[in-house]
Amino acid sequence: MDPIYVTGHKNPDTDSIVAAITYAELRNALGDREYVPARLGHISSETKRVLELFGAEPPKLISNVRTQVKDLEFDRPPILDRTVTLRMAWEKLQSEENPINAIPVVDRNQKLYGMLTSGDIANFTMKTIEDLSLYNVPVYNLLSTLEGQIVNKVKNLPDTVTGEVLVAVPAAREDLVFSNPDTIVICGQQMDMVKHAVEIGAKVVVICQADITDELRNLEADTCIISTPLDVCRVNRMIHLAVPVERICSKENLRGFHLDDYVDDVKQALLKSRFRAYPVLDEEDRVVGTLGRYHLIRPKRKKVVLVDHNEAFQSVSGLKQADIEAIIDHHRLGDIQTGNPVYVRNEPVGSTCTIIASMYQENGVMPSQKIAGLLASAIISDTVMFKSPTCTEVDKIIAQRMSHIAGISLEEIGDRVFTSSGKDKPIQEVIFTDFKDFLVSEKKIGIGQVTTLNADDFTAQKETILAAMQEKKSTEKYDLIMVMITDVLRAGSTLFFLGDDEVIEDSYGVKPSDNEVFLPGVMSRKKQIVPKLTQALD
Repeated sequence: MDPIYVTGHKNPDTDSIVAAITYAELRNALGDREYVPARLGHISSETKRVLELFGAEPPKLISNVRTQVKDLEFDRPPILDRTVTLRMAWEKLQSEENPINAIPVVDRNQKLYGMLTSGDIANFTMKTIEDLSLYNVPVYNLLSTLEGQIVNKVKNLPDTVTGEVLVAVPAAREDLVFSNPDTIVICGQQMDMVKHAVEIGAKVVVICQADITDELRNLEADTCIISTPLDVCRVNRMIHLAVPVERICSKENLRGFHLDDYVDDVKQALLKSRFRAYPVLDEEDRVVGTLGRYHLIRPKRKKVVLVDHNEAFQSVSGLKQADIEAIIDHHRLGDIQTGNPVYVRNEPVGSTCTIIASMYQENGVMPSQKIAGLLASAIISDTVMFKSPTCTEVDKIIAQRMSHIAGISLEEIGDRVFTSSGKDKPIQEVIFTDFKDFLVSEKKIGIGQVTTLNADDFTAQKETILAAMQEKKSTEKYDLIMVMITDVLRAGSTLFFLGDDEVIEDSYGVKPSDNEVFLPGVMSRKKQIVPKLTQALD
């Protein structure tokens, strides 16, 4: 069953990570076992503390949802060992139920050795009209192809045989047409031919549709006598199909694709080649199937659920190549478009996890202590211990209910969420952990936020923070970049910024000084920073 990835935004915060985990858990509890929590970036130290507190594993890290080869319904034809006979290969290629364009040929380790097509076999068969000889063909290949068995006692049975294929015709003994011991003789019920072949030491004699006498069964000779139920005409045609496929399959200029290759790249490669089928390889280069141009006409798309965001700018790369199944969010409506109607739930609450916790109740699913603890922690984190202006009474009621189920107080969770925020990482990494991009009036704006009980630890490193911001602004071409140091105890935020001072003053009504301004009561990027900035720029 193909997975449905539940993912939050880039540079995920605690609400984003927990929303992915808990929504996937809910859907799986309702019988939809294919939902997989995912994330689009590294986990912050705050989120890591929350996950460790409740024994939860981080979601799977994904970089994009572009369509890959593994998403396609590519063919899974038989895969042949290089020693298999041409007859066996031909039967596989000409399957009545599903004829195959090409078959991969592999070595003993299942690694790609070559590709075989019906055209390769036809070309080889035409060449046997002029060259009647077999070269180093395994004896067991002859027996398999001709449905035969060895009937005499061969003194030294060779592993392979080489010789010119000759059909013996009835004639007087003195007029026999063959005398070379390097001959593979095909005959019927002609004992004189068989005896002559044995006398000259012929490599192999193939007796077609004939009774085998006790004399032949007890014959001890260097010649290998094979009995077959096939007639002479058919044996003469089929004997060359005993050759191993490794002799004629294409081995040069092979082009294969791995399961993780992107379909966009595959399409470009196919435009530059002429083959009808290409081998598909796994991560260990073992062959798992074949791919043709027709597989790319309507590729199967990945499926995703978006939580804690609904803007393409903040979402997973390659989203246009995926099918969005649902959106669960508490932010403003963004620019994401879908090809089909989807389930959307957007509520004006302080945390996406408040919505998801309500969905547990609505569906009659009691969250476990772990899930309840995660939900309570995410609500506390996103509402800044209920001090954010985005916080509602619903957030408080749901958080209290979840903490009761988890058996831990909200105060204890708050201490774990906000204490020592960022002390275990370099400051440059901390300020960009919860960082979001916005496009406002055609201007690229980046806003980071650090929520902490120890704001002085960050303001003391102002020069280092501004230097890191300048580097990011120059490298990624931002028109305006800001970092909020949100102080839980003072219920306000210190705003470091690089950009136009007038924009900051027009947005927040406070005159900045030296790339810094303190905004009392400002706790929310979503509700207090972005809307005012958008209004000023518009």
